[in-house]
Amino acid sequence: MWLDPQGFSAEQLIYLATLETLRLAMNQRFYLGLFEFEGHFAIYPEGAFYKAHLDRHSGTSDRIVTVILYLNPDWKPGDGGELKLWTTVGDRDGEFVLIEPRMGTLVCFMAGDFWHEVLPANKSRLSITGWFRQR
Repeated sequence: MWLDPQGFSAEQLIYLATLETLRLAMNQRFYLGLFEFEGHFAIYPEGAFYKAHLDRHSGTSDRIVTVILYLNPDWKPGDGGELKLWTTVGDRDGEFVLIEPRMGTLVCFMAGDFWHEVLPANKSRLSITGWFRQR
């Protein structure tokens, strides 16, 4: 479900205000020219996964930074659903990190540079996933 400005809850407004602070800081520090955030609630049911991919679609340049906030209380090792994020730009054969989708964990990376995938989850997995965009 895409985030819709018409129906934001108080909690969503707090999260979006935090993202705005992050956007301004990244623009100041890295000169990225980020101007908006587009995001959605993502629910992976038990057994779901997402194969290795980049978040910037071929032939486009608008999605610059991927942002994922995990919303999974009581996530434990063995629950699966880890984000596998390769650590070398453009490479999905080298080193990687596994990030557990624990409540409150925020992950940010360059959308068109870092290959990533979601490993199979052993229970339902929730997040707000989105992208800071350029024009």
